[in-house]
Amino acid sequence: MHTVEVERLAAFLRMFKNRTERSYESLANRTGVSSSSLHRYCTGTKIPTDFGSIQRFAKECGATQEELRELHRLWVLADAVRRGQPEPADPAPADSPPAAGPPAQEPPRSRFLRRRLAVIGATALVLVAGGMTVLLVSAGRQAGPPAVDGPMLLSSACPPVVSMGQHDECVREVQTLLSRAGAKIEIDGDFGPATLRRVTAFQVLADLQPRGVVDEATKRALYDRKVSMAGWSPEQVERRIREVFPEEPDRAVGIARCQSFLDPLHVLTNTNGTRNWGVFQLSDRLLAELGGTQRQAYDPEWNIQTARRAWSRHRDFRDWEHCDQPFRTSSPPPSSSG
Repeated sequence: MHTVEVERLAAFLRMFKNRTERSYESLANRTGVSSSSLHRYCTGTKIPTDFGSIQRFAKECGATQEELRELHRLWVLADAVRRGQPEPADPAPADSPPAAGPPAQEPPRSRFLRRRLAVIGATALVLVAGGMTVLLVSAGRQAGPPAVDGPMLLSSACPPVVSMGQHDECVREVQTLLSRAGAKIEIDGDFGPATLRRVTAFQVLADLQPRGVVDEATKRALYDRKVSMAGWSPEQVERRIREVFPEEPDRAVGIARCQSFLDPLHVLTNTNGTRNWGVFQLSDRLLAELGGTQRQAYDPEWNIQTARRAWSRHRDFRDWEHCDQPFRTSSPPPSSSG
């Protein structure tokens, strides 16, 4: 499975490993991935089935946010290979004669002439290629985005997978289609975190695997226009939260705003690869505990009611400890003197 995509991912992982003097065993203990798997990822003999494992590995090696985005892009391309998308190698012609021992010695003069012809031919190819490059660049400047027949994302003008880090007309097309589906999104041609969140939400609503990349299935679903991403406004969300949490309405609204900006389709990926969903950012763990799905978590009514169920277990907001911090008293209550 040594393709260009796999080698690039492995080389990127080796770059992280070379930054640190820590062993694979040490990194394995901190990432929850076996040392043998990490070694195979770095040598390209195995492709991770989920991004979270190598994301944790890269973070342990000091990767920056920009490097993590590039790592995600490389993993998506390599994962497509793992799923059976690489083109097969061209087989040798059936009538090719088998090799019959070492070649006969070539006379010195023949070798000299052959080398001279090779140099002349290579020089000519470089000149032709250079001329073609100038022509192509000039044509690109004059023509702008290539004209395509039919859906742009399904044409040769766009890569098989549109993903994080891209900035082009293909991303702009994705954003335009998401906007037409009712998503609140800026159409700037930049596949950043905001677009990643909307793509993931669309995939959940379309009953697709929420990988956060625009593969062929996602492209076709975008063009089918059967998924609506229109939903509650922040004002509607706030009003409903106050109704469901009459004991502490301000606190509940403040936590939800901290979690999702009152956005019913918000999604956030954690450092361990799990994700949080919807208004109250219900975690994968909490969804499993309370018997819910990612699709249900995007329903603001279900999300708010489920957050109420979680609150009712202890009558506090311990499941949202980080966002609840500002609402806690900073000093202990005064003690009564005897």
